[in-house]
Amino acid sequence: MPTPNFAILYVDQPQASGAFYSTLFVREPVESSPTFVLFVLENGFKLGLWSRHTVEPAAAATGGGAELVLALDSPEAVDATHADWAGRGLKILQAPTEMDFGRTFVALDPDNHRLRVYCLAEGVGAQP
Repeated sequence: MPTPNFAILYVDQPQASGAFYSTLFVREPVESSPTFVLFVLENGFKLGLWSRHTVEPAAAATGGGAELVLALDSPEAVDATHADWAGRGLKILQAPTEMDFGRTFVALDPDNHRLRVYCLAEGVGAQP
């Protein structure tokens, strides 16, 4: 069975979104053009940022219909990341909260894509 290893977000301005994610991930994209930006993360996962104005076939959805999820090692790391992102001016949709799967918060990128950061609670086997 194939395993997903690549996600594409449709964005208004790929270069601006690329700069946002470059700062967030502390890494430069491996590919960058006016209509597409690609990041390859340390674990091999790829994140593409494709212009919603040029994607074919045309996309009907905009940001907010799904989440890009980032796992951290501790609840303290979740809180520290929240403080860092809030300090950078990211819109916070959900402040750090304890949920059934662990500690989490949700921020928005410039195109209103949801960014969930979490640390899995002890004894919980499934990830959100």
